[in-house]
Amino acid sequence: MNRYRTILHSDLNSFYSSVEMMLNPALQGKAVAVCGSTEDRHGIVLAKSEKAKKAGVKTGMVNWEAKQRCPDLIIVPPQYDQYLKYSELTRSIYLRYTDLVEPFGMDECWCDVTGCLKSGIEIAEEIRKATREELGLTVSIGVSFNKIFAKMGSEYKKPDATTVISRENYREILWPLPAREMFFVGKVTAQK
Repeated sequence: MNRYRTILHSDLNSFYSSVEMMLNPALQGKAVAVCGSTEDRHGIVLAKSEKAKKAGVKTGMVNWEAKQRCPDLIIVPPQYDQYLKYSELTRSIYLRYTDLVEPFGMDECWCDVTGCLKSGIEIAEEIRKATREELGLTVSIGVSFNKIFAKMGSEYKKPDATTVISRENYREILWPLPAREMFFVGKVTAQK
């Protein structure tokens, strides 16, 4: 058995927009953005699909600018009750493996699977499969020996991937990345 901690960081891919596409299959494969109401002056992008992201749509962008970047963008209003429901359903999958589940927002969790009979990568692959088959959503998972590297692993390959950042490979994977990719390094800190 591994003598080091084994931490997973699970990040549901494009969560709000993925839930919307799962609930409305007509949106599948399209450029979709979940946005606040333009009429109520809360018109910003809260989440976007992979296709919208590739067209240059960014979270926090105002609706009109998102439509300029991606003319075929489909804007849908948020359904927070559904996001909460699917967040809880996903956490119930994590709880099959460990009760050490630490939420980080609605769509992300750390799971400490140290001491489990299966390896971290086996558990990550089973979680990805169950999330896809049972909920119709995809998740990217980082597997590492600490929370920071697990989080960076879940960001490393998207969508729907598992990345292992181990004591043996962390320099090879993380050191070449720009400082901006580090957890909690924002724009100003990256400039410094």
